[in-house]
This record gives sequence, structure tokens and C-alpha cells, in this order.
Amino acid sequence: MMQMSMIEAIRDAMDVKMSQDPSVLTFGEDVGYFGGVFRCTAGLQEKHGLHRCFDTPISEGGIVGIAIGMAANGLRPVAEIQFADYIYPGYDQIASEAARLRYRSNGDFICPLTIRTPVGGGIFGGPTHSQSPEALFTHIAGLKTIIPSNPYDAKGLLISAIESDDPVLFLEPKRLYNGPFDGDHETPSVSWKGHDLGEVPDGHYTVELGKARMISEGSDLTLIAYGTMVWVAEAVAKNLGIRADIIDLRSLVPLDLDAIETSVKKTGRCVILHEATRTSGFGAELMAQVQERCFYHLEAPIRRVTGWDTPYPHAQEWAYFPGQKRVTHAVREVLEAA
Repeated sequence: MMQMSMIEAIRDAMDVKMSQDPSVLTFGEDVGYFGGVFRCTAGLQEKHGLHRCFDTPISEGGIVGIAIGMAANGLRPVAEIQFADYIYPGYDQIASEAARLRYRSNGDFICPLTIRTPVGGGIFGGPTHSQSPEALFTHIAGLKTIIPSNPYDAKGLLISAIESDDPVLFLEPKRLYNGPFDGDHETPSVSWKGHDLGEVPDGHYTVELGKARMISEGSDLTLIAYGTMVWVAEAVAKNLGIRADIIDLRSLVPLDLDAIETSVKKTGRCVILHEATRTSGFGAELMAQVQERCFYHLEAPIRRVTGWDTPYPHAQEWAYFPGQKRVTHAVREVLEAA
């Protein structure tokens, strides 16, 4: 086992696969010589060469387009979009080409493409460097959508994504790159060093796509979260002294519905958390699934705590971010409902 930040775990996953499989390569804006804006690819060009880790022009449509062509012709590209806010020029090709290639060719072609991109706020990135667009991609049939919350999962999930024969969107919460974050911006930052989930096995291992992680178990209520909000959920449960099932989804598509259904039927109460905007966010899909599968077991209305329906504000970042105060209020309402 090695102590790693999420940045180091992501880099190690790519290094492992590039060392094992000559068809794996990575590229994007500043990915090669500079090692990525967050340093996730640092040293890969020096180790694996200019043809397997290289810089591209500032053209997200071009990055996605060449990645799809590579994947259709036998390579396993790992393309980086520097911020999720800039993925939209490549959206058409992701939705219309990558996600549908296997289906439209009746299985004659596959698209083993992984697209990595940082998401979320918490670093004062403002409206153009803080977006969480996961819901836009979970609507696309044929595309897997993954969001890790810790270094251990990040490495195992990324290796699984690279090995997948279908396209995977791998979303990396940038506020978790260097340590867990419980939503309290007034406390000192915490490092992954010394944290249990910062202990990452050396070499190859995988975490199954579509399998949620149960962080804690209890009978009071179910907290469903992913990415940064996992740590906010854990902090709120601890501060309130409640016994909660806390589910880290890890994978939005495929979704571990069995874990969700089993938990909510046990607790009868459910709060859903995500950082993205509220309207048509992935929390709405989760609410629908819980309602359809667990209606007769519910003891209180389902609540969701999310970002607001505005661009991510720079000056009012912590009013937008669904922190402990808002989550605590929702949890209390659900627990106190008759």
C-alpha cells in the first residue's frame, strides 16, 4: 500500500495501464510537457514518450473527435478535458458518435474511450471553472458516468474505465484532489496523507463500475451522495449523532439501484445530495427511482440538497455550495416528519 492523493492515484492508474497495454495513451491541453493543470499526468510523457502522452491544441471538439477515431481503430485513449466547463464543444461527438458506435454498428465497432475532467467548486473557480454537468451525460444511452470520492476508488475506477469496451466519462471532484472536504471552508484543509482511503495498492487493481460503496450503516435514514458531497454527508451524520446509511454511489451510470432500494426500504427516510444545480439534476432521477421502488416503505417525503439554479457565483461560492448547514436542516426535517 502507498499513501496517495487523488491526483497521484489518478496518475498511477494511467501509468499502470500505459505500462501494461501499449494501446493506452493520454492527451489533452497541457497534458504532456506540463503534466496537466492539476498535475494528474506529470511525468507520463517523460516515461512513456511523446506519442503516448502529448499536448493538443485548445479544441475540445478536436480532442474528443480524435479520441473517438483512435478508439474505433483499436486504441484505448484517455482524453483529458481541462475543466468540465469546457466539455460542451465535444458534447455532440460524445452523444452522437462515442455513445452510439457499438449500437449503430451492431457490435462491429466498440469505443473504449475514457474522458477525464475535473468538476465542482470549492476552489473559487467562478462560473466557468466550477460546473458539475454530470446529469447532461447520464441521459445519454451507451455512456458510463463515474465520480470517485477518494484516492482508493479513483485509481480502481479509472483502471476499470480504461479497460471498459464502452465510453466512460470520468468526473474528478477537484476539491477532493488533495484531501477530503466536509463542506466547512473555514477549517484548515485536510490531506489524504494518513487517511485510510489515501492508502492505495501498488500496481493493478479494479473497482467495479456500477457498485456503490456503503460508508456507514444505520436505521435512522439513508443519505445518498457522490463526489464531494459524500464527505459533507458523513460530517453531518457525525455531528448530529445519527445512525445513517450513507451511500457513495461512485457510479451514476450504471447505477447501483439494489443498494439504494435495500437501504431506503430499511430506513424509510431518504436525503439526496449533489453539488450540481437543482432543476433536472441527477438527484431528480434518484428521487424518481426511490419513489417508484420504495414508496410504501417511506415514512417521510424524500428531500434533496443541491446547488442553486444559477451559474456558480465567484463572490458567493459558499452560499451556492450545499454545505453542512443546509444538509443538516434537510436531515432534521426528514427525521422529524411524522
